[in-house]
Amino acid sequence: MSYERILSEDRRLQILRLLDQSSGYSASAHLLGSALGSLGHSVSQDRLLADLDWLAEQDLVTVEDVGSVAVATLTVRGGDVAAGRARVRGVKRPLPGE
Repeated sequence: MSYERILSEDRRLQILRLLDQSSGYSASAHLLGSALGSLGHSVSQDRLLADLDWLAEQDLVTVEDVGSVAVATLTVRGGDVAAGRARVRGVKRPLPGE
C-alpha cells in the first residue's frame, strides 16, 4: 500500500469523524480544511473538495454549494463508516477505541 493511499484513506475517515462531531452533522469546506490541518492533514481546498466529491459518490456525505461555500453533511451511511459499523474501500477503518 502506498503512502499516498494511506494518507487519503485516513483523511477521508477524519472528514467523516469531523462531520459526525459537528452540530447538524455538517460543516463548510473551509472549516473542515482548518480542522484537518490540526489533525496533521494540511491539504489544499482543491484536494479537500475532491475528497468531498469522492465521499459524496460513495453516499457518505452530501455536498451543497451555498453561495461560494461548499457545505458537507454526513449521511447515515457515512456515520456508520465513521463509527466502524460499516466499511467502504478507500476509507480507513477506525481502530478499536478510536
